[in-house]
Amino acid sequence: MKTVMVRYKTAPAQAQANEALVRAVFDELRSRTPEGVQYASYRLEDGVTFVHVATLDSSEQNPLASLQSFKAFQAQLKERCDEQPMVTQLVLVDSYTAARRSS
Repeated sequence: MKTVMVRYKTAPAQAQANEALVRAVFDELRSRTPEGVQYASYRLEDGVTFVHVATLDSSEQNPLASLQSFKAFQAQLKERCDEQPMVTQLVLVDSYTAARRSS
């Protein structure tokens, strides 16, 4: 299992377009439901910083890479950014997920 975090800042004029491209990736993930991937994306309070966290069951295959929406997202990412993406590999210490209770 491999977990990576990617952090970058878009130009202010590009933040909305970047968010739309990110949402398209999640739409495609939900429709295709690939196995072996956990993926989350965050937009920080400043409105231009984005953080993506992906956990892949296999370090050899990345299901995101086969998505057309992910290819579209990556196509001009560097041009949308004021600060280029920085990739950091994360090592899990522990985690917890609470189940939602229905009332």
